[in-house]
Amino acid sequence: MAKALARHSLSSINLPIDIDGSSCKMVSYGSTTTIFSNKYLYPAFLRTVPTDPTGVYAIVSLLRRFSWTWIGVLCSDDDAGILGSELLMEEVKRSGGCIAFSERVSMQHSGERARRLVDLIERSTANVIVVYSHVGFMVPIFEMLAQRKVTGKVWLGSPAFIITPDLFTKPTWESLNGTMAIAFHDAAIPGFKEFVHSIHPSTSPGDIFIKPFWEKVFRCTWHNTNDSQAQGDEREAKSCTGTEEVSSLDPALFHLDSLRYAYNVYLAVYAFAHALHDLMGCQSQDKKVPQTSCLSIKKPQPRQVLHHLRKVHFVTSSGEEVFFDENGDPPAVYDFLNWRIFPDGSYRLVTIAKFDERAPPGQEITFNTEVFPWNASFSELPKSVCSVSCTPGFRKAPLQGQPGCCYDCVPCDNGEISNETDATACTKCREQDWPNERRDECKPRIVEFLSYEEPLGLALSSLSTILSLVTISILCIFVRHRDTPIVKANNRELSYLLLGSLLFCFLCSFMFIGRPKKWTCMFRQMAFGLIFSLSISCVLGKTIMVTVAFRATKPNSQLKKWVGSRTPTYLVLCCLMVQLVICTAWLATDPPFPGYSTAGMKIIIQCYEGSVIMFYCMLGYLGFLAGASFIVAFLSRKLPDSFNEAKFITFSLLVFLSVWLSFIPAYLSTQGKYMVAVETFAILASSSGLLSCIFFPKMFIILLRPDMNSKGYLFGKMHKKDKLK
Repeated sequence: MAKALARHSLSSINLPIDIDGSSCKMVSYGSTTTIFSNKYLYPAFLRTVPTDPTGVYAIVSLLRRFSWTWIGVLCSDDDAGILGSELLMEEVKRSGGCIAFSERVSMQHSGERARRLVDLIERSTANVIVVYSHVGFMVPIFEMLAQRKVTGKVWLGSPAFIITPDLFTKPTWESLNGTMAIAFHDAAIPGFKEFVHSIHPSTSPGDIFIKPFWEKVFRCTWHNTNDSQAQGDEREAKSCTGTEEVSSLDPALFHLDSLRYAYNVYLAVYAFAHALHDLMGCQSQDKKVPQTSCLSIKKPQPRQVLHHLRKVHFVTSSGEEVFFDENGDPPAVYDFLNWRIFPDGSYRLVTIAKFDERAPPGQEITFNTEVFPWNASFSELPKSVCSVSCTPGFRKAPLQGQPGCCYDCVPCDNGEISNETDATACTKCREQDWPNERRDECKPRIVEFLSYEEPLGLALSSLSTILSLVTISILCIFVRHRDTPIVKANNRELSYLLLGSLLFCFLCSFMFIGRPKKWTCMFRQMAFGLIFSLSISCVLGKTIMVTVAFRATKPNSQLKKWVGSRTPTYLVLCCLMVQLVICTAWLATDPPFPGYSTAGMKIIIQCYEGSVIMFYCMLGYLGFLAGASFIVAFLSRKLPDSFNEAKFITFSLLVFLSVWLSFIPAYLSTQGKYMVAVETFAILASSSGLLSCIFFPKMFIILLRPDMNSKGYLFGKMHKKDKLK
């Protein structure tokens, strides 16, 4: 069966070889069927045209070069069309493309069938349609598309797809402008043009094809001869005179410099010539070669010719390299043709590109021009995609139930980027990096902490400095006026201690500003807790001593023994020791430590509390001291004014408690440098409340009303003396 197929389907240069009792064709110039590459079945078969799979690969290479991934396929309903289209679709899918539709066409389309195909083509979003068929199958389809004025389609044909104006009406022909097809490669054949131009019936009277050819191309009739092929109305045509010249024919229709099949015949003949040349020189030049492969002048053997034919390797006058591989196939070289149709109906067939499978991967196609006259519907390179390309910053999300070429473009998630077009997945940035706004590049994150250089840190540090200087000034004034009644009456030792603790409260805020370090993280919360405990303890001591001093003035009071300078000192030390135990346990178990967290474009460097329980124990104890002081001061607010600063302490503690009660939700709702800023502001605000409410009234008396800073006024005696006068 295979041998019968070979005998009846090959276009070839013949050399009879007796293999299994049958004669095989040796060199084909037109067969592309892959089965003939099987040397077990066809050991004596060679060809000068590439096989079907290489033509398919060439077409797919062009599709890939133009990024056409959404393809329609039409094929003839014969073996060549069906097998070729199946190979094409497999290769398209393998290269990442998709098939929008695949349909078969027939020479005898019914009207309904043709309309259905045209409807499909018109509705399809595929702008590139590959036709694996002879153009005759497509004529009714093209005519109907032209009638409906369907534009915007690029037609790409197989080697059998060659269009000419005589097949179509003028509107249909003009609509095919920009059509492309793949064809066997050709080159100039030396002397071929001159040979064709010299053809004449008078010079070749025995050639039965010349006169019919003459009548066809010159549209004339040879009278009084049986060779005339004209019939019917054609006998009314002008008579052939024999003076017509082949050189005057339209070169667009008769490209006589080279014909593709003629060129492959030319290669086959020259391959035989080189094989015979090598065979004739075999015996005299190389005695080591077996005699069975060398020519006997009297009895040349076809097997000997075949032996040398398989090894042929020569270069034509046009620079083309000719040889056969182990399967008897030549290197795959194709031309891409483009029909440029002009408004007057004339056209020019242009070779726009060449495909050579011997080139490096991705460089098989070389273009002869950068300008392509696409269909008039396109002002630039046509696009044929199911979905537009996803730009960097997006990834492809497949659509359920659709081919792989159909997808949505989804932005990369937070922390991820894509820096290439049509990325299938996004890449996660390193922890120290973060995507830019377009999400196509990872940028280093901004390191954030409460620094002295930024406005917020500068404002807090300046405020802390100013309040520290104010506290030092008040302390100096108190020391200078230490012997005045107003200073003595308010327990000056506790006042000094309270002013000193408030000074350290203001200064400890500097430990919260700047880049967190191990030692600052460990000690700033401890310093804050101990210093504030000392401050509140002093306030509590002052409040209790005011109450004790007033109660001790009553006769037979048991509180007189508690009046003295040591009592408040012991009280302050006891209160401070409890906080010291809490802080020591905190440091010993789970102390604060520096660390960082990521939030968007930022790396937040901050101090972590370590043990959150111990942190809130410290704050809770401060709240307890402040609450106790507030209650004692509130109950003592109605004592005689001469001795009483409880009402000022009440106001100061009210400010203190208000600040820290609002601090907790604000602290929990912020992060990073703003969390540190909230705590620093709470320290400054609460310390300022104590300083202003307790000491500013006294400073008013000392500096602005010295007349009120006297023992007589203090005890209310000045008023009595004035009454006696």
